[in-house]
Amino acid sequence: MQRKTALRLGVNALFYLPSVVGGSETYLLESLRALARRPDRPQLILFSNAENDALLRSEFPTAEVVGPLVGASSRPARILAEQIRLPGLAKRAGLDVLWSPGQTAPLRGACPQVVTIHDMQYKRFPADVSWLARRAMDVLIPLSVRHCVAVVAPSEFARREILKWTGACPEQVRVTSEGVDPAFAEPAGPPPAEVRGRPYILCVAHTHPHKNVALLVRVFKILSAEIPHRLVLVGQARRGEREVAAALGTVPDGRVIRLSKVPRPELIALYQAADWFVFPSLYEGFGLPVLEAMCAGTPVLTMSEGSIPEIGRDAVCYAVGRDEIDFAAALRNALALPVGERRQLVAAAQARAAAFTWEASAGRLWQALVQAAAGNESSWISGKGV
Repeated sequence: MQRKTALRLGVNALFYLPSVVGGSETYLLESLRALARRPDRPQLILFSNAENDALLRSEFPTAEVVGPLVGASSRPARILAEQIRLPGLAKRAGLDVLWSPGQTAPLRGACPQVVTIHDMQYKRFPADVSWLARRAMDVLIPLSVRHCVAVVAPSEFARREILKWTGACPEQVRVTSEGVDPAFAEPAGPPPAEVRGRPYILCVAHTHPHKNVALLVRVFKILSAEIPHRLVLVGQARRGEREVAAALGTVPDGRVIRLSKVPRPELIALYQAADWFVFPSLYEGFGLPVLEAMCAGTPVLTMSEGSIPEIGRDAVCYAVGRDEIDFAAALRNALALPVGERRQLVAAAQARAAAFTWEASAGRLWQALVQAAAGNESSWISGKGV
């Protein structure tokens, strides 16, 4: 039976710290924008924190924004608000379904729930997070799975990881691939002034240990005498920053440029003007920077790790092996790729990237949310990504 009124979709945005949480910020905002563009769009009820409240109210003026509930820069305070304050407010809002896009969900509630789990990175790379954060996630993520009708994963790799580490039922976890903004393929203006004048290799990644940025810096040092390029690193300091800083200390002055918070138009320009995009990450639940570079028409060198082969397939280059010598050889070969082969690689990457849209992603998410609201979990099968 068709609904006579819009589905009341609650969105648990308490995890969202603008310009801090990485790809999950893009996922949240782009998913909400795509849901809001649907002809059968839901009535959005967004539960905010002190850091994102103004942004959500400005970005989604037709949504009901409830909050701010908490200052979410404090993880313990955010967890308490999610588990204690949010369930009562969600009940009072008369939700049809509550979606938690940031790994964890309330452990009690008066309506069906769906949670998005982006990856299980902390299990594979425990050095990425604090001991307290690991203990909290060891408790909250499996319990969130138990209390949610459905779990959304961004890739088949992430789905396997969720099944391995959380005890989820296979039919409970469905794959909803992410998308890429088509603006990455549209001609952009010049990149920031500090990167102009010489070719450069680009990497977009915070310095989490699993992102492997230090290895890239060491490899760049090995090749720096052979190539005219500079290395441009876009991202913020994280728990792997000390190793990255040590590696940077060995590179000749002026050869590495670091940028932190880059506005979207400048980021697109950085991608498009780069000679190569290099992404040595050892673990990705999806790998959005790889997809953005593919869309931007910049050839990609990366690792065959995590979800990246699902996203890039044969439209990107992969390093064989994890050590510096192997990666240096792969980067040297990439930079020497003949023009014709480079064009073929870029064309294949752009065609592949075009298959990933936020409309399609939100459509699969919407199906999950509607089925959860209808209590139709028994009819589900595991969805397939792009």
